[in-house]
Amino acid sequence: MDEQTKVAILAITVIIPILSLLVWNSDQAIISASSDSTQITVIASFYPLYEFTKQVGKEKVEVLLLVPPGVEPHDWEPTITDLQKMHQSNLIVINGIGFENWVDDIDTVNSKVMVVNTSEGISLINDSFFQKDENKHYDDYSLADPHIWLNPLMAKIQVSNIADALLQIDPNNRIFYQENAKSYISKLEHLDEKIKNELSTCKKDFIVFHKAFSYFAVQYELNQHTIINSNNPNIEPTSKTLEEIINLAKNSGINVIFTEEAVNARTSEVIATEIGARVLVLSTMEIMNENSNYIMKMENNLSNLKEALCT
Repeated sequence: MDEQTKVAILAITVIIPILSLLVWNSDQAIISASSDSTQITVIASFYPLYEFTKQVGKEKVEVLLLVPPGVEPHDWEPTITDLQKMHQSNLIVINGIGFENWVDDIDTVNSKVMVVNTSEGISLINDSFFQKDENKHYDDYSLADPHIWLNPLMAKIQVSNIADALLQIDPNNRIFYQENAKSYISKLEHLDEKIKNELSTCKKDFIVFHKAFSYFAVQYELNQHTIINSNNPNIEPTSKTLEEIINLAKNSGINVIFTEEAVNARTSEVIATEIGARVLVLSTMEIMNENSNYIMKMENNLSNLKEALCT
């Protein structure tokens, strides 16, 4: 976290308690008082968690998206307004596994706010995972892939963790949250079966921009190859890496190179041109689209994967 943000945090811990009543109605960026006094205010760090929380909380919960629509969340830092929102919220929902690099400073903003780490209970994947060394410990957050939400069965666990947090805050509506979670989890299970069935007889190797689909690939017995060898997309590929990927694609008969919504597609296009392939999108779900949702985006990913692997 940069110095400006740290100064902002310190200022907020002193100023907000004094000014919160004054700015409550005037600043539209700050959480407004709900017309329903029983409504819980929840901050979701980025898009998938925003949707999962809305599916569980529905009208009982006001869910605010912390990372703005259209912004890639990997290296995002909270602004003063974002810190104000966190200061006044009842619950902050995070992915965990180091995805939110600002989370350790939440106590400075509001030590009483509840934070739910939705990765709790999930077995993590890092580079050692693929080495199959029984002596390795795989739950190293500093090395692990944070993209758990791209596996529908791990998304189920995230939904359950969110439901557990909501019913702790609002036990009077326990059954409401549990039933909503159960309904959405059923949709995720159906999605999992659909992906499994429709990819089961297809080719296994696919090329994506960065290591976002490790959990997805393991779940559906696919082989993920990446243009950049990182869990973070904000890294430039080397000429050696590009050469290796081009050779891999040629030798494996790969005719689709995948890009992502939040990255420049030029690199994927250069590789595709070199091998006579096409470029399609695999969404990492990190950016909100008001005309779509998690299930729809995952089904679109499935459609593009089928075009790459099953034809």
